[in-house]
Amino acid sequence: METQEISTQRTPKPKWLRVKLPTGKKYTELRGVVDKYNLHTICTSGSCPNMGECWGEGTATFMILGNICTRSCGFCGVKTGRPETVDWDEPEKVARSIKLMKIKHAVITSVDRDDLKDMGSIIWAETVKAIRRMSPETTLETLIPDFQGVERNINRIIEANPEIVSHNMETVRRLTREVRIQAKYDRSLAVLKYLKEQGINRTKSGIMLGLGEKEEEVIQTLKDLREAKLDVVTIGQYLQPSKQHLPVKEFITPEQFKKYETIGLELGFRHVESGALVRSSYKAWKHLT
Repeated sequence: METQEISTQRTPKPKWLRVKLPTGKKYTELRGVVDKYNLHTICTSGSCPNMGECWGEGTATFMILGNICTRSCGFCGVKTGRPETVDWDEPEKVARSIKLMKIKHAVITSVDRDDLKDMGSIIWAETVKAIRRMSPETTLETLIPDFQGVERNINRIIEANPEIVSHNMETVRRLTREVRIQAKYDRSLAVLKYLKEQGINRTKSGIMLGLGEKEEEVIQTLKDLREAKLDVVTIGQYLQPSKQHLPVKEFITPEQFKKYETIGLELGFRHVESGALVRSSYKAWKHLT
């Protein structure tokens, strides 16, 4: 396994994965505010390839509930372990950051907090409420964990009523146990279906490619998501965070990504973002329509 991982790391990335450095007046302004006030965004900490484009549109992504996750997914670079104590002032801090940055559309995400009785859902709801109070014009997407499928926790998000609620499938059914370990394919589908049934206007999910999935499995996942009445899907290339994580089995071509986009639109999704550099919040501001 180690030999495979090392050889994968040495495999040169194809030209379509080259990233342009972020530029533009709006990006420069936001970068200045983030640095001045020491604000935390996933965009900067995760070195997102789309940061310049998103910030130029007034969109940014924030992670709540700490940076240590209770789950140990094989694809994710976030630390696993015993999370820190919940910061009950965090909703106000995040809302203040969004106000200072003059964010038009904010994406909120979090680590999994299976250590908490409410799995972090109370902080989630309070964060949405705080942003609404401080920046009532800012629209919101909440990229939530599965909350172990517990409806009372999911209901807190529904009651807070963000414009978009997102939960990522990450991969196809066959690879879920290997890629997501503590997660379950059908449970994630059930969460997305429940959100729609309870009146959420726009639901969204994302998958990564290059982990060894087959074309027919990707298409079946898209069909499963449409069966759950999903509105928006993002499809991107998996990149290995470190040698300890799952290796990249394949770099998907732009032509294949385009094929999945066409299939997704034919299946009835309102929006399909499909490309090597696509991430969960890519073009998130467009998914409101």
